[in-house]
Amino acid sequence: MPSKDTYSIGEAAKIVGSTVKTIRYYDEIGLIKPSLHTEGGHRLYIAKDLWRLELISTLRFLNFEIPDIRKLMSGEMGMDQALGLQIEALETQVNTLNAMLSILHQAKQHETETQASGDTRQSLGYVSSLVESLTANAERRKQFVSAKMDESRLLEGIPQEWRDSFLHFFNKYIMKDTKLSAQQTLAWNELQKMIGDPEYLADLARCEHPFFTMVHHPQVQAETWVKKMEQIHVRASEALKKQWPADSPAVQAIMWDYVFIYAGTEQIDDNEAFFQKQARYMLDSVTERIVRFNKLCASVNPEWGQIVEGVTLLQRAMILRLEQLDQL
Repeated sequence: MPSKDTYSIGEAAKIVGSTVKTIRYYDEIGLIKPSLHTEGGHRLYIAKDLWRLELISTLRFLNFEIPDIRKLMSGEMGMDQALGLQIEALETQVNTLNAMLSILHQAKQHETETQASGDTRQSLGYVSSLVESLTANAERRKQFVSAKMDESRLLEGIPQEWRDSFLHFFNKYIMKDTKLSAQQTLAWNELQKMIGDPEYLADLARCEHPFFTMVHHPQVQAETWVKKMEQIHVRASEALKKQWPADSPAVQAIMWDYVFIYAGTEQIDDNEAFFQKQARYMLDSVTERIVRFNKLCASVNPEWGQIVEGVTLLQRAMILRLEQLDQL
């Protein structure tokens, strides 16, 4: 690398093998900003900046998404975790391509065997039937989940309006009446296995214990609870968009409302005590299976991933608040 003290944006782009447009974009989104500017306002990069630009270019070559690069460079995500997530993402892409190749090979074999007919519609119909056999429409997905919920007895004794509230977000984002892509179908197939797995269901029951407790002593109607939860997710998404830190007053306020949405009328005499107990439970009950389930849901519908990102921000806010309370 050249030994100059500063480099223009054009020089920096040439050194790291990128483009001026790309580096400007990284600056605009706050991924990496130049350490210096000329008196005329032009960007100047130093050796440390060039190293960061090279790292970003390398990660982009490996298909890392910008949000993951941001977390990695800020220290929010460790390299081991980042590499594991990226390996998993690429393996999913490979499996998706293999599934599509299988369909195409079967279709080609069928076409070879029936080529004499010359009926294009018949060939297209065969391809369509192959795809249909591997995918599940919204109605079939709903039937599967309903059957598994009844079989597991997870919602046994819960009033119907609260059963609907429990499944509200899953139905809204995962049961959408849209045709799944090959990658989404792979994710859905794994989700089906998890929904039928007693170990996952046990994890889910523990994770959702605050919900079931709240249902027996609700402060609000089920429909109102859903609306409040929707508002929390919207506020958390806005906080992510504006890059508010977990210790900011705004995020702390959202987090507080998120924890207390599970409070029953008899539980709020001592707010701090309830918060500490509830927040610790909410953090401790998130298992690897719960994380995996959410990741698969995000593959089926990226909007679910936005919700999970928001909840993750609120979880970081909980940790900070608990640390502050422990120091008192």
